[in-house]
Amino acid sequence: MAEKIIRDPVHDVIAFELQKPADALLFKLINAEEFQRLRRIRQLGMASLAYPGADHCRYSHSLGVMQTARRMLQQLGRTFAIDEQEATVCLAAALLHDVGHGPLSHVFEHLSGVGHETITLAVVEQDSQVHRILAEYDRQLPQQVADLLRRRAKRRFLSDVISSQLDADRFDYLLRDNLHTGSRYGDFDLQWLLHALTIAGDRLAVTWKGVSAVEAYLQSRYHMYRNVYFHKVVRAAEGMLRLAVQRAHRLAVQQRLAWPGRDDPAYKALLGQHLTIEEFLQLDDVSVLQCLKQWSSGDDATLAKLSRGLLYRRLFKTIDLSAIDDPARVLQVVERAGAAIKAAGGEPEYEMFYDEPADTPYEIYDGRPSADEILVQDAQGKLTNFAKISPLAEVLGKQLMFRRLHVSEPYRTAAQAVIA
Repeated sequence: MAEKIIRDPVHDVIAFELQKPADALLFKLINAEEFQRLRRIRQLGMASLAYPGADHCRYSHSLGVMQTARRMLQQLGRTFAIDEQEATVCLAAALLHDVGHGPLSHVFEHLSGVGHETITLAVVEQDSQVHRILAEYDRQLPQQVADLLRRRAKRRFLSDVISSQLDADRFDYLLRDNLHTGSRYGDFDLQWLLHALTIAGDRLAVTWKGVSAVEAYLQSRYHMYRNVYFHKVVRAAEGMLRLAVQRAHRLAVQQRLAWPGRDDPAYKALLGQHLTIEEFLQLDDVSVLQCLKQWSSGDDATLAKLSRGLLYRRLFKTIDLSAIDDPARVLQVVERAGAAIKAAGGEPEYEMFYDEPADTPYEIYDGRPSADEILVQDAQGKLTNFAKISPLAEVLGKQLMFRRLHVSEPYRTAAQAVIA
């Protein structure tokens, strides 16, 4: 039996039995250039500046999402009919869901106005190795995978496996990010949660015995956002990267940016120009880090300072404004801080930024069974919204938000002096 094994720190053995057409397809997709590029895209962007172990990549995460989706379908397939083609489409979509992701963070998406989901669909539907592998297996497969990624699957629960409040993506990234950061906040019982999955009215749901596992999963999501994704160092680094890219964009528009060259995909991305799939393949963390290295010794002092700060972890300092409830007052504080920095000889535009990260761990809807609510099925088959069953839902349904001012070290004292 021809078998390929990938050892994964979260799921242990991920096996592909190559005599099975679906497994052979998945293994070919893994070896496509567009997918291999994900080895060079860090899953958590700049988070390793706060958590040194957080250098894992979107390649391993995407494998993990595929394996999680496979386990979900295996569980559901014990009691519901799922044909091989449906499973193949779902697993290919799970594997490819992040193939269009940009480097380090979402900075380049903001410049171009094109989200990674759109690029993922282009890779699946247009001329690429991924597209050719899918079409060789089945001419209809690229469109079927794209439809599932758009949440247009004929069977709703398959879309839920890919994108919902109980999807394979969230299950994997919480466990994987928890493991690599060493935070110990994001652990939950995936095995029991998967065992409790069921299909109710073509929706993905959990049986009554899975309520505690869902509570633990949602709590892990809350803790990971609070302590990892919204960590002040992570947010400071991401904000500085955004400022560096904005500065480089301005210089490029003025034709004052010496690096990268005009034909380089990174240069085109800075200007928000269209990239071919071949050019997009060249855009990864390595190319952005190379830009930072070049900019750190360039002629523009502002860009050089930001680049050195990111390369050598000289990050902006954080002033927490979360205790201020009034948004208007927060705006006044930020304006005063900017004025103080300008009076001290700095450039507020590049010496500070205001950050307001927010997330709701669990989305509660209007009380009726909703298309996006987590549904719980009792022994009689009755469906109830999770929010009506768990007392934790009320707490987890509240928005988690921070208000922070990030300021470069030389101007921190000036900014703090005007914050009352």
